[in-house]
Amino acid sequence: MNLIKVVTRALGLLLFIPSFLSAQGIEFYHGSWSEALDKAKSEEKLIFVDAFASWCGPCKRMASQTFPDEEVGAFFNANFICMKIDMEKPENSEFASKYPVRSYPTLMFIDSEGKMVMKDIGAKNVPQLIETGQKALGKNDKSVDYEKKYNDGNRDPQLIYDYVRALNAAKKPSLKYTNEYLDGQSDLTTNFNLQFILEGAIEADSRVFDLLLQHKDKIETIAGAEKVNARIETACTNTLNKGIQFKSENLLEEAKSKMNAAKHPKASAFALHADMTYFKSVKDSNGYLKAAKKYQKTAVKKNAAMMHDLTVDLVRFFPEDKKVLAQALKWGKTAAETGGLPEYWMTLAGIYKLQGNIQKARETAIKTRDSLGDGDAMMKNKIEYFIRSLEG
Repeated sequence: MNLIKVVTRALGLLLFIPSFLSAQGIEFYHGSWSEALDKAKSEEKLIFVDAFASWCGPCKRMASQTFPDEEVGAFFNANFICMKIDMEKPENSEFASKYPVRSYPTLMFIDSEGKMVMKDIGAKNVPQLIETGQKALGKNDKSVDYEKKYNDGNRDPQLIYDYVRALNAAKKPSLKYTNEYLDGQSDLTTNFNLQFILEGAIEADSRVFDLLLQHKDKIETIAGAEKVNARIETACTNTLNKGIQFKSENLLEEAKSKMNAAKHPKASAFALHADMTYFKSVKDSNGYLKAAKKYQKTAVKKNAAMMHDLTVDLVRFFPEDKKVLAQALKWGKTAAETGGLPEYWMTLAGIYKLQGNIQKARETAIKTRDSLGDGDAMMKNKIEYFIRSLEG
């Protein structure tokens, strides 16, 4: 079920889901088109373009409901350079003439050479957009160009390297071919072999990744620290995702420990995110609550907006867990009292409702409604609906 729907039903707040979800959704690139092409080439990714118009209703719906979704963000941020382009703005006329559209939104997937890989028309919900992205990756699969040559016995080092790169770009398994090649090498410190190690280190729980750490300084002199750090983070994320798939805390811990071993600048933030992502995904409320408390203490602290975001996450993922709701109530009160926004107070009212405290839910909602001015008619209507829902 769509996570936004889960929150909506759980809190009974209808549209009281704030824009904080955008922090977890698609991260759109704000550079120029030529810079995006360079970035796509260096990161070996396709460019995803949301070609929209400011007046387009379905475009706005995707922007507010689909793009901010956490699952969408995780998939698109990992696989694409993402851009939003208003096709009717004068500064985008050159792009619009090269990639014309007939209706909005038009979703484009373009490679680093500027070639259109796939185009789709119309607004998408969360599963539809992810499916569209997966199709685009499939159409960009260049590994078949090398597969036949490899199967026919061609073991030219450059062909194997290109094969591994193509497999990685298509999100297909490649470790087998990387290991076969490296096992046959007497000197792993040649520039070519160091590049091969960097390309092949796609999972942190692998011998190739250990080789990457062993030769990290030399590889950085060839490829640069930024590219090496990006590969390390990708590999650790892949191991985290494997841990989620197999419900293995050992893989979770290995992903975190390898980030630390690499002295990655994002190691601490990665550990916090990894714990929360893992325990949320395996539906371990105790583990998630422990991770959330650590996140609050180290990252959120007294920031009202972040505390409110964290509160909503608690009830979104575990709306029936009493311990989680008790903590959500504490943080929800703090966020509302320090932040003061009506959305924060209504989140608190929703938590009271989940706990079965209908009186406090009603009191909080009425107090919030009465504090609003004449210009807040829409919010008042939503609150009235919430109050009526308490009767049922």
